[in-house]
Amino acid sequence: MAVVVRLLPVTLGLALLVGSVGSAGASESAKGSSSARAFAVQVAVPGQAAASSAPVSAPPDAVGAGSFSYPADGSVISAATVTSGAFAAPGTPSSSSASAQVSTITLFGGDVTVQTVLAKAKASASTTSSAGDANGSTVTGLVILGQAITAGSAATYPIGTWGSVTTLSPGTSPLDGPNTKGIRSFVTGMQVRLTADHYGLPAGTEVMIGYAEASAQVDLTVTPEKPHKRVVKAKPKRKAPATKKKPVTGPGVGPEKPGLVIRPPQDVTPRLTAGGYVFPVYGSASFGDTFGAPRGDLRSGWHHGADIFAPLGSPILAVADGTVFSVGWNELGGWRLWLRDHEGNEFYYAHLSAYSPYAVNGREVKAGTVVGFVGNTGDAQGTPYHLHFEIHPVGYLYMGYDGAVNPTTYLEAWRRLEDVQFAQVAGWAPPVAATSNAPKPGAILLSSSDISTADGLDPGSLERALRAAKSGDH
Repeated sequence: MAVVVRLLPVTLGLALLVGSVGSAGASESAKGSSSARAFAVQVAVPGQAAASSAPVSAPPDAVGAGSFSYPADGSVISAATVTSGAFAAPGTPSSSSASAQVSTITLFGGDVTVQTVLAKAKASASTTSSAGDANGSTVTGLVILGQAITAGSAATYPIGTWGSVTTLSPGTSPLDGPNTKGIRSFVTGMQVRLTADHYGLPAGTEVMIGYAEASAQVDLTVTPEKPHKRVVKAKPKRKAPATKKKPVTGPGVGPEKPGLVIRPPQDVTPRLTAGGYVFPVYGSASFGDTFGAPRGDLRSGWHHGADIFAPLGSPILAVADGTVFSVGWNELGGWRLWLRDHEGNEFYYAHLSAYSPYAVNGREVKAGTVVGFVGNTGDAQGTPYHLHFEIHPVGYLYMGYDGAVNPTTYLEAWRRLEDVQFAQVAGWAPPVAATSNAPKPGAILLSSSDISTADGLDPGSLERALRAAKSGDH
């Protein structure tokens, strides 16, 4: 028998170490930055470019004013006066502020009227602290379908059966880091969302009235004094054998951490190439193209996915074969989860009302598996029930949460596969003839247990019957 011993190669060499001698002192300096932006009115219609009034940003300081009508005749929305301003003062400390004011507003031929919407945001930062708020933001004279409404903070009110109004949605997000102090504050005065076609506009149309945001940050840097250098010979080192890089198996993009991207990525639809896909909601559902629409409650300021409206409790399906992860609560998404398909693409589901037993971290599921149910948890509380759905292709995961792409084209393609009738999938049951008067089945029996041996006079007999049926399962 021959024994072969493979020796790892050993490389000898001399390395140069750079040592420092002399003073170890350091000097400390700080620099600050700030920015602000605002707009009075913005209309986002699915499939169309957004229309904005008086958008401004700083630096440099800027103001805008005028009136607004959409379309040109003002039949959908009109505002008598609009003003906005953005101001930034970088430095140490740094500060910024933004405001937008809109007066005498009429929407959808008078279905909604508002006297004044005022949005104000400010931020400041120094080497020791940061602060920001949206104090002073107001909505006055709100009337919905003839009923006067006292606008509350982050409150949502229905408009008939076709839309909703959300008022005064403020927020802050820290910009602190290991060597930074900073904050971003923002507020949306009023946001109108259509959940059904109305007044010539499709479901998914959004109108934001009065938006302001302000950011301030101070970067504290430590600059060491330039040292004297000397060269020292190092001991020979053994070169380590090459090792194969392990694949990344972490939780992917989630949890959600939007960046400071103001605009969404280019509207592209890369191939996902992981096999068959299914529409994420079973049963009756509707959606529009709202990807990239303004979102005042997000740090990045734009909508990362699609809202699929469906009745409360509608089943939510895994769109592909893959692995479930990041199951749990998120302040914005409410009860949410992520799914990673076998190609590495990731899908985000938010605002669920409940989970199925398959919604477990690390659980492998098949396309079409029920993982949860439609709701309106998180920041969707009070809005019509819907699933917030996002697509994060594997090629864009390096961008983090902002690597989402417009899901509309994918959803439309998946939706072409019509919902299968129960009678068609129940292959073990006789089909219902088209000419038959028998009712079509409304459900599929997935499992059953024979409990005919149970005796109503014997409390323990039912448990014994179920135990016997379970023991017979395979």
